[in-house]
Amino acid sequence: MFEALFGNATIEKVLFFLWRHKQGYPKGMSERFGLPINAVQQQLKRLEIGNVVVSRKFGRTRVYEFNPRYPLLREMQRLLEKAFSYLPEDQLEKYFTVRTRPRRPGKPL
Repeated sequence: MFEALFGNATIEKVLFFLWRHKQGYPKGMSERFGLPINAVQQQLKRLEIGNVVVSRKFGRTRVYEFNPRYPLLREMQRLLEKAFSYLPEDQLEKYFTVRTRPRRPGKPL
């Protein structure tokens, strides 16, 4: 959807991931989407240079989130929300379903 606008599908997935999960780290994103970690890191670096995202270190892990001081943040989030509603159902379940904790032992499916 944003490939034509941003130039590749990786940045689209990174933006959707950050919008949906609020923050993330490159290895987690690359594993979720089945992309090389280098591709995800390059796009995050590009977004950080443009002040769209900010990062901080937690131990040895660098975590990224949207920059709250980015002047077009609200507009970009609204655009992502609208675009997200047009994604196919299989992509929504595969990539963007949030699982916060493991299933309780013995719980029926």
